[in-house]
Amino acid sequence: MSTRKACRRDSRRTRALSALTTCALLAVLAAVVALAVVPRLLGGAALTVLTGSMVPTYQPGDVVVVRGVEDAAAEVEVGDVVTFQPVSDDPALVTHRVVGKSLTSDGTAFVTRGDANTADDDPLLPEQIKGIAVYHVPFVGHVSLWLGGHRGTLVVAVAGALITYSVLMLLRPERAPAPIPGPGPIGRRGDDLSGAPRGDRTDAAPVPTPGGAP
Repeated sequence: MSTRKACRRDSRRTRALSALTTCALLAVLAAVVALAVVPRLLGGAALTVLTGSMVPTYQPGDVVVVRGVEDAAAEVEVGDVVTFQPVSDDPALVTHRVVGKSLTSDGTAFVTRGDANTADDDPLLPEQIKGIAVYHVPFVGHVSLWLGGHRGTLVVAVAGALITYSVLMLLRPERAPAPIPGPGPIGRRGDDLSGAPRGDRTDAAPVPTPGGAP
C-alpha cells in the first residue's frame, strides 16, 4: 500500500509541476503579445504611466497600449483617451482624456484633461495627437521600467523558452505507468497459496509403492 501511495503522490506532483510551468509560460506569452506584438500590429506603442494624473483610470506603473492615428480630426472624439505631444516636435508624451472638440478658423482643436486634474490642458492641434488608448495592463510598467533597454532581450528569451518547451513536450516519449503492486492473494485458512498444483503439494503423504518398498 505504501508503494501505491508513493506512486500516486509522484504522479500528482508531476502533473502539478507541469501545469504550473505551462500556466507560467502562457502568462508570460500573453504579456509579450499584449505589450509587444499587438502595439506593433496597431501601429502604436506600449507606454508606461509615470504620474497619477489619470487616476483612477490608470495608476502609476500601468502600461497603456495606444494605436496610431492618421487623421485625428476624424478619428478622435470627446471621451477618448489620447496620447499627445504637448509641444510639437518634442518627444515628451502625455496621455489624457479628450474633454472638448471644436472647429476654429484654423481647423479642429481639442481640449484634454487628466481624470484626476481640475484644470484643462492647453488646446491641441490634430497633428499633436499621436495615438488613442486601446487597453491597459496594470502594474506591468514597474517591470518595464526596471528592465529598461533590455525588453527586447526578454522577448527573445521568452520566445526561445516557449519554443524549447514545446519541442521537449513533443519529443518526450510516452512512459507506460509503473505497475502498482496489488494486495497479496486472499484465501481461507488452510488453503494452498503457493501457486503449485494441488497434486504437487510438498506436505502430502508419500504414496506407498508395490511390495512395500520404501
